[in-house]
Amino acid sequence: MQGGVRKRGNKWYYYFELGLVDGKRKKIERTAEGAQTKAEAESVLRRKILEYENAGTVFKPSEMTLHDFLMFWQIEYVQLRLKPNTQDNYRITIKNHILPHIGKYKLKSLTPHTLQQFMNMKVREGLARQTVSIIQGILNKALKQAVYPYKYINENPMQYVELLKDKDRKPTKDDLKIQSKENLRLMNERLTEDHPFYLPFHIGFHCGVRVGELCGLEWKHINFDEMTVEIEQQLVSKRTKAENGKVYYKWGVGSPKSKSGYRTIPIGRSLMDILKKAKKKQIENRLKYGEFYLQDSDHDFVCKKENGEHYTPAVIKYQTRELITKKLGIDFNYHSLRHTHATMLIENGQPIKTVQKRLGHSRSAITEDRYVHLTQKMARDAADIFDSIAKDL
Repeated sequence: MQGGVRKRGNKWYYYFELGLVDGKRKKIERTAEGAQTKAEAESVLRRKILEYENAGTVFKPSEMTLHDFLMFWQIEYVQLRLKPNTQDNYRITIKNHILPHIGKYKLKSLTPHTLQQFMNMKVREGLARQTVSIIQGILNKALKQAVYPYKYINENPMQYVELLKDKDRKPTKDDLKIQSKENLRLMNERLTEDHPFYLPFHIGFHCGVRVGELCGLEWKHINFDEMTVEIEQQLVSKRTKAENGKVYYKWGVGSPKSKSGYRTIPIGRSLMDILKKAKKKQIENRLKYGEFYLQDSDHDFVCKKENGEHYTPAVIKYQTRELITKKLGIDFNYHSLRHTHATMLIENGQPIKTVQKRLGHSRSAITEDRYVHLTQKMARDAADIFDSIAKDL
């Protein structure tokens, strides 16, 4: 097996060929750790070649760093099993939050103490609760697989890590940006039928859909006879690599967030009337723009601009920021319509199970935890009601 060493700056590097892959010769190059002279670098080279020939890897599992494992894990698990949006979320979180601090640690040297300190540091940095939970989830899932099936470590150290300050805190109405009736009335007054955010606002308010589900909604999913909205897809950002190796992103249709995301949402007459008017207006716009109308050849999306260009989550984010937050001074994002929708249903006596299915949560426990401030209020109301009944006995 051919190989060699070279010096760059103050560091020595070793390299050797791995053989032919798809007719092309592959080569690796690594830092010769600890080597101060050419002879020492050549000694490292001979040892690494021997390791590769005996084990088929370019490193001993005992020497694998968290950085190397997470790079491997993203290729062998994340990119094959998770949805594009989740892949991007994981990649960015690993790059920005995990690797800069603990990426250099060897897998076998990661202890609960080290990981607990790291997570505590992220909490102290003031990161959003959801971001900290994502970091915790990534590390727990990755290290669990490092135990099995990969058998690089004997035990998952993340199983002992707790987020004492933030994990047990339930989201409040302010966290969820649940809108008051006054705010809803103000938005409803400002959002006239020709307003670009008019249709997205009413679909979100009446259906409680996620922004990706809103943008992926097509007219074939609207049943005017049964008065229902079918959720069976969402618009996602897909990571694609061009022939020149450059990575770019393109919006495309993907499956819902989970199996429970597939659902049929019954809707009322008011939203149905809004949808009928919107469809009629889009037909008029298509005639108005003629050949310049930007109709998607594969999809007939519900939410579009006047020229036929379909909305994306980025467009909705811009509209909520510029048209609601800045102009009306309301603390608002599109997901707050989903939380407001659920809150109003629960406050008006709808069972948690019904709200769970309408939102597309996989378990009712998720709905209960998310809106715990409401279930606590309902428990108090139930006690007061029973107390009043008991007084009449």
